[in-house]
Amino acid sequence: MIQVLSGVWALLLGIVLIMLGNGMHFTLIGLRGGIEGFSATELAIVTSGYFAGFLSGARLSPVLIRRVGHVRVFAALGSFMSAGLVAFPLVTEPWAWTLLRLLIGFCMSGIYVTAESWLNDASTNETRGKVLAAYMIAQTLGIIGAQGLLNLGDAATSALFIGASILVSVSFAPILLSVSPVPAAAVTRPMPLLTLFRGSPLGTVGIFLLGGVYATQSGMGAVFGSQIDMSAAQISLFVAMLFAGALVLQYPIGWLSDRMDRRKLIFGASLLGAVCCGLGWVSGDDLWPLMGAAFFAGGVTTPLYALFLAYTNDALDAEDMPAASGGLVLTFGIGAILGPLVTGWTMNAFDPFAFWLALGATFAAIALYALYRMTQRPVMPSDETESYLGVVPSASPVAVQAAGAWAAEQAEAERETEAYNDGQS
Repeated sequence: MIQVLSGVWALLLGIVLIMLGNGMHFTLIGLRGGIEGFSATELAIVTSGYFAGFLSGARLSPVLIRRVGHVRVFAALGSFMSAGLVAFPLVTEPWAWTLLRLLIGFCMSGIYVTAESWLNDASTNETRGKVLAAYMIAQTLGIIGAQGLLNLGDAATSALFIGASILVSVSFAPILLSVSPVPAAAVTRPMPLLTLFRGSPLGTVGIFLLGGVYATQSGMGAVFGSQIDMSAAQISLFVAMLFAGALVLQYPIGWLSDRMDRRKLIFGASLLGAVCCGLGWVSGDDLWPLMGAAFFAGGVTTPLYALFLAYTNDALDAEDMPAASGGLVLTFGIGAILGPLVTGWTMNAFDPFAFWLALGATFAAIALYALYRMTQRPVMPSDETESYLGVVPSASPVAVQAAGAWAAEQAEAERETEAYNDGQS
């Protein structure tokens, strides 16, 4: 593993630093928005702005890369993102923050596309799985670490926004000084959503609903904490718990994914998420039950994303997987735009604890639809399914397609090995 990472350590270090800055700004929006008196609906619109920008960036960044190259796109988007982070405390108005979030979402998506293209190019068929796994861990650790940095300053001042901007700016040094230009990012045109739905109804509907879950957790978690009068330290811990659970639950869920009907696992993980959201709702402002609910509700979200990708690939021919990956990223992005809007409206109409109700209802919808789909299609034998690889929801289509290709290659290699062993016996 050390030998594999020796060639990409600078990229991974840069990704950790970028995620530290981006993770800080996600939570800062909720903290500073609460201080400025923004409503839950206003902050929901601000949150959705990021995911609208991210979705646009996923489509347009490959075009920019083909025109001017990876290095120029990476440096330009990084500069715009750094400037955007500094601008937040200068204009504390919801409309201005929404525009800035659109910009930052677009920039982050382009940065992901570029960095993931470099990582993919630096990998071989034998090392791609380990490199992608390390990349996903680096992203998650960066987000979690960012929450600790929030305790070093006051959200009412500009200091933390400036700190996030500095981290993003510094992150480009190890990346740009260690990589060379590679062929332009090749992102396959997304499969039409109707075609994707016909191929995998559960994968399409499930990942759309999960987009709403992920965006609500990452964008509205700090808003919820601010509205129930958590301290800044408690809010940062709460958001960290939403992501920390994925580090613990990813492996056991992935292990089970290759050994049982994935629809049952999707049902079980979604049900666990719904139950934990229910516990969060009844816990009131009791801190540690809230932290536990966040750990498990957030912990099943990232594995569910990888499960939906793997399950959809199971239902498709190998040549359709790249286009399906693009379609799933698009579907997830649409859900991510709508999810915070629904949650923000619910929190405004009722109370802050409607945060848990919105999340729980979405998890329950995923579980019920998975249960329904089990009655509509026979189970696929586990030895005919594609391998599972933990892909985080923030990945761009480049990483999703690379993970899908790796999973298909691994599954085919395992089937060939089993066939050879059977022939020898």
